[in-house]
Amino acid sequence: MRILGIDPGSAIMGFGVIDSDGGRLAHVAHGTLRPPRRLTVAERLNYLHEGVLAVICDHQPDAAAVEQVFVSVSPRSALVLGQARGVALAAVGSKAITLSEYSATQIKQSTTGNGRAAKSQVQNMIGRLLALEKKPVADAADALAAAICHAHSARLGHMLSPADGGAGAAKPRTSHARVSNMRARRL
Repeated sequence: MRILGIDPGSAIMGFGVIDSDGGRLAHVAHGTLRPPRRLTVAERLNYLHEGVLAVICDHQPDAAAVEQVFVSVSPRSALVLGQARGVALAAVGSKAITLSEYSATQIKQSTTGNGRAAKSQVQNMIGRLLALEKKPVADAADALAAAICHAHSARLGHMLSPADGGAGAAKPRTSHARVSNMRARRL
């Protein structure tokens, strides 16, 4: 399964693409989308939307994982970040890609074993897990971490699904046409 991870941001949006085959993870691509500051808000949002669509077209993911946004700084920051997140979700939805959302704590726990890991810890662990020559920038590392979190969640869900004789696992809520929130869960 090919998974696109997205770390939403209005100034910098991270993306990461991995292949997951059972327990094996393989790096495909990662990077950031940085709209020029001179653009209007509408132009910046269009830049991000077109960028996500280009990544989707280039890499043809089967699923997407997006970090849920938690902003406690200011209502304006939350609004701007929400707009950027919205265009990323719209791009994913326009291509009918299954979307799952994970909290930052879930993503960090899944990749580092510590739900409160620092950004540098996430960067280092992503570099190790994907055997990268150099650690990715923070936003791209967060996007790759979201993709890895989804790979782990999907694998665990499959291993524990009742059809396979397992007890069943809590799974992220996913949708082709709409986005649903996912709450932190304990297994």
